[in-house]
Amino acid sequence: MVHVLSSRTLLRPADPERSRSFYGETLGLAVHREFGTGPERGTVYFLGNGFLEVSGRATDPVTPGLCLWLQVADVAAAHQELTERGVEILREPRQEPWGLIEMWIADPDGTRIVLVEIPAEHPLRYRPGI
Repeated sequence: MVHVLSSRTLLRPADPERSRSFYGETLGLAVHREFGTGPERGTVYFLGNGFLEVSGRATDPVTPGLCLWLQVADVAAAHQELTERGVEILREPRQEPWGLIEMWIADPDGTRIVLVEIPAEHPLRYRPGI
């Protein structure tokens, strides 16, 4: 078995500066670390208990089916804030049949991002005996 110590999602954007602006300024993700120099330098952002690295430059279109799943405390507040910042909302917030509240956006290259709120009564929050 592979013993994984850490992990991160790697994105190779078509326009690295545009993507860094989107993830760092528009979404407001905190920077974990930066490395390299020049326009294709790397920036690693905190994603809760994971990381998102934006580095290099893509020559191929975004991978269909690749999505980022980001849990937030309040999807309605995220919706309002992102709308005010000019982010295109692909799908308005709504409660799914499985109980999560989801809203969909995309980064500048079209990578789909689902913002998820887990309601207090959802089974993901249920802790028997507590």
